[in-house]
Amino acid sequence: MELKVVSFALANEKFALDIMNIDSIVEVGKIVRLPESADYVEGVMNLRGNVIPIINMKKKFSMPETGRSGSAKIIVVNMKDKKVGLLVDQVHEVLTLTDEQIEPPPTGLGGTRANFILGIAKINEELLIILNAEEILSKEEKIALQSLKV
Repeated sequence: MELKVVSFALANEKFALDIMNIDSIVEVGKIVRLPESADYVEGVMNLRGNVIPIINMKKKFSMPETGRSGSAKIIVVNMKDKKVGLLVDQVHEVLTLTDEQIEPPPTGLGGTRANFILGIAKINEELLIILNAEEILSKEEKIALQSLKV
């Protein structure tokens, strides 16, 4: 079986998302900060007439904040019936991965919420962490996003 993914960078790490969960990849536009939102919520953005929440993936994954580069993009993903923008440092390419390239995530890593990692792909000498778009946010975080007053 093959899996098509879009690879992207956060700091010096490489990640990927299943292309079937991605709505679009857009330039970073004007993001409006919302008061009293979680620290990883960058704010909201107008995307083709719809207001969507923007998640700063580096903050979400507790990575050091390095500032926004000119190559930063927003990956718009479908989470059940809601679109959410994921702010990433750089989008690389679409890759087709085979079962032989993907290993299950190591057990015991990622704390109690390791279900957001689908697997780890080996591409040449590099490792690519494949994320489950549906599980990046916990149930509580999804509820908090729903209750944001826009």
